[in-house]
Amino acid sequence: MSTRKQHDDLRAAVRELCRQFPDSYWRELDAERAYPEAFVRTLTEAGYLAALIPEEYGGAGLGVTEASIILEEINHSGANAGACHAQMYVMGTLLRHGSAEQKARYLPQIAKGALRLQAFGVTEPTTGSDTTQLKTMAVRRGDRYLVNVQKVWISRAEHSDLLLLVARTTPLDAVKKRTDGLSMLLVDLREAIGHGLTIRPIRTMMNHATTELFFDDLEVPAENLIGEEGRGFRYLLDGLNAERILIAAECIGDGHWFIERATRYARERVVFGRPIGQNQGVQFPIARAHVNIEAADLMRFEAADLFDRGEPCGAEANMAKLLAADASWEAANVAVQTYGGFGFAEEYDIERKFRETRLYQVAPISTNLILTFVAEHVLGMPRSY
Repeated sequence: MSTRKQHDDLRAAVRELCRQFPDSYWRELDAERAYPEAFVRTLTEAGYLAALIPEEYGGAGLGVTEASIILEEINHSGANAGACHAQMYVMGTLLRHGSAEQKARYLPQIAKGALRLQAFGVTEPTTGSDTTQLKTMAVRRGDRYLVNVQKVWISRAEHSDLLLLVARTTPLDAVKKRTDGLSMLLVDLREAIGHGLTIRPIRTMMNHATTELFFDDLEVPAENLIGEEGRGFRYLLDGLNAERILIAAECIGDGHWFIERATRYARERVVFGRPIGQNQGVQFPIARAHVNIEAADLMRFEAADLFDRGEPCGAEANMAKLLAADASWEAANVAVQTYGGFGFAEEYDIERKFRETRLYQVAPISTNLILTFVAEHVLGMPRSY
């Protein structure tokens, strides 16, 4: 059975839920740069955002394969899973490295949606993707850490109860390896905002609810340390493969949406007395985009299968993300070109999805960094950075 045919019931159920939120819903939110609260609440109540949480904590206990299908179908419907996808996977650090007490305290609440953990505080203005150079210092003072720094591109912080924060607990000049000395702290945003934490939204070309955070002597209880102090970079890497696979799936969903819209329009739009889809100059780009989406989809399932079997999948997860992001961006451009001037009109939704899928050339990791990973770790070439 082909991978596209698997999990038909799951796909159908997600599509049925998404029908409650038609194009007009997303179009209006985009115009107002508003958060899709009703959509996220409905997804939560249906249990989809708790897909990766084990049943013992109230989740569905599904694998990354199933989780990726959920996110794919959300984007395939014309929606934007980026509004809430982190609720699925950020908790993975807590699940894998948190104490028994932390997991019992937070995971059941996250599973039922009483708590939202969908913000991850890593990136800083001056360090970008060079995580080992983070300036964020969390200094231990008795039973608390004091945090001071600025973070940027922290999405959904205004719509989350908890934030997973990466901070340096040992100065860079005091560690043997630059990856040492980073720690993970769970920050309760309900208590932090206005008491050492300020959140400012950043308006971007797509409606992504991203922000910058300012920490000024924010106090975080020492009991909110996840795992061991100084091992945060390892915990960060541990969660990246799932993120890559899930983002790849969203791009696959976007790609199918663009291709379906372009194909339909090419059949229906008549110019010079014939459907524009009868012209090979219109046909071929759409067909090629479809082929590339299908190829990227296979890599997504290969990576997800390896992940769910507990096998190494760093190369496959990264390649899936790169291939899917490239394919969805290609499909977006093809759709705009097929629609011509109408592709730029808001009422057709092409321009909205065009902006949304463009993000994944850059985030959560740029395609260039993926290529450096493949060059070094797969092909054995010298490190380039």
